Amino acid sequence: MWELLKVFKALSDETRMRMLHLLLDGELCVCEIMQALEISQTRASRNLGILRDAGLLRDRRGGKWVHYSLNQEVATRYSELLELLRNQLTEDQTMVEDRARLEKAVKIGRQGDRDC
Repeated sequence: MWELLKVFKALSDETRMRMLHLLLDGELCVCEIMQALEISQTRASRNLGILRDAGLLRDRRGGKWVHYSLNQEVATRYSELLELLRNQLTEDQTMVEDRARLEKAVKIGRQGDRDC
């Protein structure tokens, strides 16, 4: 029960739900998440840490940035919950705008305009 409670507490915040929604499709760098959500590095790292501490995410260091991805073990356990998030939030206007900014951030990163 405590693990489930920790997951729900982690998801009880709009910023963390937005982050998780972006990460449902694959690994992202903190800098990409910052740009997609238009938040500071401090706020991004704090909220990603909460999701990681709840077991929802894994992290790895790549250069000066940390990259986050869904913890597949936990994702399997909570697959129905994550699918609900994906289905309910995909058409949400905030999520649509987040995805558009993420696509732009990733595109810029591939062109080598930033170190991410």
